[in-house]
Formats: sequence, structure tokens, C-alpha cells
Amino acid sequence: MRLHRMLALGASALVLASACGTGGGTGAAPSGAAGSPAASQPAVSTVPAPVATASATPPSASPSASAAADTIASRLVLGGPPECPQRPFCLIGLQKVYGLTFKSFLPLDAGGPLTVAALQTGRIGVGLLFTSDPSIQVDGFVLLNDDRHLQASDNIAPVIRTAVLKAHPDIATLLDAISAKLTQAQLTSLNKQVTVDKTDPADVARAWLQQQGFVPSGATNQGTVVVGSTNFSEQLVLAELYAQQLEANGYTVSRKFNLGSREVVQPAIQSGQIDLYPEYLASLTEYLDKGAGLATGDPARTAKVLAGLLAPKGESVLAYAPATDENGFAVTRQTAQRYHLVNISDLARPAP
Repeated sequence: MRLHRMLALGASALVLASACGTGGGTGAAPSGAAGSPAASQPAVSTVPAPVATASATPPSASPSASAAADTIASRLVLGGPPECPQRPFCLIGLQKVYGLTFKSFLPLDAGGPLTVAALQTGRIGVGLLFTSDPSIQVDGFVLLNDDRHLQASDNIAPVIRTAVLKAHPDIATLLDAISAKLTQAQLTSLNKQVTVDKTDPADVARAWLQQQGFVPSGATNQGTVVVGSTNFSEQLVLAELYAQQLEANGYTVSRKFNLGSREVVQPAIQSGQIDLYPEYLASLTEYLDKGAGLATGDPARTAKVLAGLLAPKGESVLAYAPATDENGFAVTRQTAQRYHLVNISDLARPAP
């Protein structure tokens, strides 16, 4: 699992903790020290017995028993990482922001194979997955819209050395065009091709650029740009998108991929060893603000805050994509159809 994701469960917890008054972690959505491998998933034998949702419900958020019994959520088991009942971005947030009380909570893993299997077999009705997880497409899960913006906005965006951007302002135009077309479904598909279909990230990126109508401009001798990435598959394909777009428009590109976590990548870009790399708005904000809670569910606001944090470091953030990699809540297609679920808030409706 990716470290940036481990941030939504971990470092992100520091952010959400200050916002919600409850401890959180740096784990799921890209947060804190994104990019390095996450901790290994717990073995099935270590999963504790289901925990009743009511035990984690704050008094201020506790609906009446009769109201809880009448909602769609009250008929469904929520599955997620064991720390979910204590996390503001997870069960506490679902209760406070959405007013949801589930039938029970089943401790599993952080968007990993245990949660996927539990959704597939019906052990849980709602599971925490990551918004760009290939299993959403492979298994036909329905990712519920976070319509009340519980999660901080971890939209994809390139970060570039400001000196390079000033010398080559057209780079912003070239990469902004990619961001404008990179939707959530497309990012999930790109990840599936790399992680499930085992297609080379460079080939996946090339095919997507061609499908979206990006063609060589014929320009030459535009200069040299060093493109970097952290060390998981999504980063590799995103970095290839940027690299190949620049190459198609006359730039000579040097690739420095699989660099590790932000503790490696940030010093590399500040020292000029790399010029740009793919990032995540909220995660990088949380990393730079050291858990001050400046990232929000508004991507435009978070991007503005991030730009302010990056400026003294000689870095700039370019336009962000609609696509995100953050905590999400998914149901099977059958459950979505049965209860007419599109948004997380739909779970608060009276059960049919």
C-alpha cells in the first residue's frame, strides 16, 4: 500500500484531529510522508471481532435508536482499518458530517484485500477503499460521492521548480492540459492497466495521451527537464504522462523514478536534482504544514494554501486534475441499485 495513502490514516489524522478534536493518523489519502510503501496488511487471523458502531459514536452525534433503525446505513456493516472508529476522516467523520450510524463496524485493513474480499462476499455493505483503487473498476464497485467533503482534497497536480517554470512557461500549458482531462475513472483505469493487467507504465501513458488527442507539436530544442516520481505504480504512470507530453513538444526529458518518500523527493526538487513530479494537494499540504490542518475538502482553497507553502521553497504547483487518490467509501453495484445510492449522504435516507 502507498505511503501517501497511509497518510490519510496517519499524518492526515493530525490535520483532521485539529479540525474535529479527535486523534487521526497519516495513512490513507496521500498525506504526511507520501510515496513510500505502507505497512504490511494484517493477517486475517489478526482481525478482531466486529465492533458495534454505537461504541464509537460521540454523544453529540448519536441519533435516536428509532432514527438509526430507519436509515439505510443502519442495515449495512461498515468495513475499514481497525483504527477507523477513532479517526475523524473515517467513522467519526461519517457520524459527525453525515449523521450515519451503521449496523456495526468490522475491522479489516486500510483499503486492502481484506476490505475488497469482504465487499465481494457481503460481509460488509460499505468499505473504505481509495478513490483510484483498480478494484473499483475490476469488481464493479460503486464509489460514493463525498458530497459533504469529509475528506481533504487529494487531487493530482504537478509540482515544478519555479526557476524552471519561469524559464519555460509553456510547461504549465502542456501539463495543465493533462490535468484538465484526467478524470477519476481514467486514473482508476490507468492504475488497473499497470497493476492488474501488468502493462508497462510508459505504454499505458502513451496510449492515454494518444486517446486524448495529444500529438507531437514538432517543436525541438526546448531544453532539458528532469521528471521524478515516488515509488509506487500510480506515480510512475503519472510521471510518464508528464515526461512524454514534454518530449512530444520538443523537450529532452531525463527520468528519475522510484525515488522513495517525500523526505527524498522534496529535497531533490529543492536542490535541483529533479525539476518536477506528480503530487497530491492535501497530502503535500499536510506534509509541509506539519499537521496544522490547512488542507480542506475544497481543492481550489487547498491548492492556494499549497502554493503559499511552496513559494519560499522555490516550487510551484500547477493546475490540479479532477482525479484524486484519497479515502473513499464504496458499495457493490447490487447495493447501490437496491438503495439507489450515489452519494455518501444517501446512506442517511430512510431505509425502503
